[in-house]
Amino acid sequence: MYVHLMPSFTEPSLTRPGNEVCEEFGIYPPSSEKLPKLWEPEEFQSSPSEIGDLVTINHPRILILENYLNAGWENSQPGAWLRVEVLERLIKVVESLPEPWGLCIFDAWRPLSLQAELYDAAYANPILPEGFVSPANPEPQSPPPHLTGGTVDCSFTLNRIPLGLGTGFDDFTATAAANALENDTGINRDLRRWLYWIMRAEGFIVLDYEWWHFEYGTRRWAALLGEKPLFGPASPM
Repeated sequence: MYVHLMPSFTEPSLTRPGNEVCEEFGIYPPSSEKLPKLWEPEEFQSSPSEIGDLVTINHPRILILENYLNAGWENSQPGAWLRVEVLERLIKVVESLPEPWGLCIFDAWRPLSLQAELYDAAYANPILPEGFVSPANPEPQSPPPHLTGGTVDCSFTLNRIPLGLGTGFDDFTATAAANALENDTGINRDLRRWLYWIMRAEGFIVLDYEWWHFEYGTRRWAALLGEKPLFGPASPM
């Protein structure tokens, strides 16, 4: 009998614990300020309805992990795309890092079909709180963040090894919250702080629930910063 197995959000794990890798090489993140108070907006403006273009992420210090493709999600696609304005900011982030640090990308632009697949799988668990996965809203003026090309899920690499900063990618627990380690001491807390501040310096905002999730130009970004949304849906060229 053929049994279809649902892909996993957390397997295969493509990262190693950040604290272990730093200790292995004797290389540590710099000291950074603690994270500010994080909050989630309740009201959002409409996005522009025009379909925007995307470019492929291709940089020698950015490692593309293709998490969903490797996990076997039906609507996943190879590669990673962002809006050109967002990629330019991400490149500034990675080029600000000292060697041998870099960035890895878990996911960036996401088609609506994959968004729906992930949402349905995540919320098959009735106790999962709202906020971890956005619904696949087809309305062009209220797109899910990843559909805009303005959202990137990322972490550090050290000597090309992708790092998990206290959790892996798509961990749906309280420990995945960006500020969950603020009352701890240790390398993973310092890595999260560093990632937050270097991304914030280039205009990105973090999602409270997920230390790896950063947005620029989206409806959330606009609501948090008192700006107007820059991006509606996007599609690869």
